[in-house]
Amino acid sequence: MFENILVKEWMTADVITAHPDMPISDAHQIMKKNAIRRLPVEKDGKLVGIITIGDVREASPSDATTLSIWELNYLWAQLTVEKIMSQDLYTVTADTLILDAAELMLEHKVSGLPVVEANGKLVGIITESDIFRMLVRSRITT
Repeated sequence: MFENILVKEWMTADVITAHPDMPISDAHQIMKKNAIRRLPVEKDGKLVGIITIGDVREASPSDATTLSIWELNYLWAQLTVEKIMSQDLYTVTADTLILDAAELMLEHKVSGLPVVEANGKLVGIITESDIFRMLVRSRITT
C-alpha cells in the first residue's frame, strides 16, 4: 500500500530555517512561534546543519547555577546556532520512497529529515508527524 509513495507527496516544502550566526534565543523563539521542533540551518543557500528544540534545551542554563539572571542572559545571547547545531546530517531527496525515509529515521533515531536536491539545496523536510499524518489519512480513505 505504501510501497510507491514518495517523500515529496508528504514533506513540508515551505521550510522555516535558521542561519549559523543566529543567536539560539532567536532560533528558540522561531520554533515556539511556529510550533516546530527543528530548524534546518542554511548558509549561502546550502544546508549546513540542523538544530532541534532538544539542542536548545541542552544549551540552556541550568537552574542550579550561581550566575545572576543578567549574566545568564548575556551568556545565552552570545551562543549561536552554529555552536550547537548537528552537522552530521541524514538527508533524503524528494523522490525517496517514504518507507525508506521512515526506515532511515528509525535506524538513526531521528524524528525528521531535511529533503535536499543533488546540489545540497534544501527543498523540504519530512518528519515523523508527516508520516503519522500519511498513515491516518490512508486509513480514512481505505
